Amino acid sequence: MKILLVNPPRSTENAILKYAPEAAKRFIHKKLIGPPLGLLTVAAAVADHDVTVFDIKGEYDLVPENLSLELLITRLVREYRPEVVGVTTITSEFDASVEICRIVKRCDPRIRTVAGGLHATLCPRDFTDLAVDITIPGQSAHIFRELIRALESGRSPETVPGILINTPEGLRKTKGIPRPVDPAGPDYLMPDRTHLKRWIDTYRVGNNPWPTTYLFTSLGCPYKCTFCSIWTQFRGKYYQRTIDSLIAELKTLDEYPVVRFADANTVVDEEFMVELFRRIGAEGIRKEFVMDIRADVVARRPDIIKILAQGGLKVVICGFESFRDEELKRYRKASPAYDNQVAVKVFEENGISVRGNYVIPTDYTEKDFDALAEYADRNRVVYAGYTILTPMPGTVFYNQVRKQIVDPDYRKYNFFNAVMKTALPYEAFHARVGSLWLIKKGTDVI
Repeated sequence: MKILLVNPPRSTENAILKYAPEAAKRFIHKKLIGPPLGLLTVAAAVADHDVTVFDIKGEYDLVPENLSLELLITRLVREYRPEVVGVTTITSEFDASVEICRIVKRCDPRIRTVAGGLHATLCPRDFTDLAVDITIPGQSAHIFRELIRALESGRSPETVPGILINTPEGLRKTKGIPRPVDPAGPDYLMPDRTHLKRWIDTYRVGNNPWPTTYLFTSLGCPYKCTFCSIWTQFRGKYYQRTIDSLIAELKTLDEYPVVRFADANTVVDEEFMVELFRRIGAEGIRKEFVMDIRADVVARRPDIIKILAQGGLKVVICGFESFRDEELKRYRKASPAYDNQVAVKVFEENGISVRGNYVIPTDYTEKDFDALAEYADRNRVVYAGYTILTPMPGTVFYNQVRKQIVDPDYRKYNFFNAVMKTALPYEAFHARVGSLWLIKKGTDVI
């Protein structure tokens, strides 16, 4: 079968950027950079078919004056003539994903449209637009393969367990339960990065001259932070890949000198990570690594950070979240604010650049902003990110505050827009968040 898999464009909604002081605007994120790892895994699941992956984010980065979404999708459908079109969806890109399906149907109503990804997993019943034929929640790569096998053999999608089929009467879930899979173990699918050659030069972060690819060492997270959708996506389960599997994949990444471990939290099994980096060294693999590490892990095991640094770890993303222990407890972060300061010191001693991320509650007053600014100034890091505490659908936090949400526009659910009432006037709140982006050591933008 001919299959087209589409990575939708980013949401352009960014109130922090809009109201930030001019001096801060160059530092504020305007896009997230990186290849669509999930779609590459789906492509690997159906590699025996005629599969095309198209990264619209990469396309717009490559040619900023490119066609409108309508014209671009129309051209793709006419060029590739797919029988099935799949889109991956996060909340802020939900509208764009549905619009892609509408355009596909206008081009050819016979094409099957399929939605998957994070939002399809956490909020599958949002996909009520009849332009979306099928929604696949969960580990969609293996289920998508079963769907393609059914279509190829002439069977009804109704025979595929665990998917939602759109009908004029509403969404209908098929009978049965998808077979259990271990997506990091026996059922792991090696992403096919050859699909991305057109956009490889757009996967660059900051001033780094080399392209970056994503690679996950694990899926899910054992921690239960209230604002996080990763552990809810995997229903609290944690899947760890094998060292042999990771070494084998790293050896295929000659085109990518920079590897970003796309884990919620890379150092969970501490001894596993030590052994992985020992193997990386023994195999002669030379990469610059970027990963997420919790501050409490660093404070407890500074010896591990030294080993990782010797193996190529250059940048760490660390979720500071807050400078107040009471806020961290409310988020179920399970790490005191003091650990942030210890972690920064350990990283600096090992020559690792830190990106410290804070989340700003919408009830912050001028005094709260002043206190955070003073703390961040005393504990400066090379890179710093300041985003808005957002009730992402499917999270514990969303269920806690859903009645307080004043803006249901999904395009704004990207951590750069307040969707709950702010204590300060709306513009003033975002301007204060924007001004925080100036509080850091470095001048690079990542």
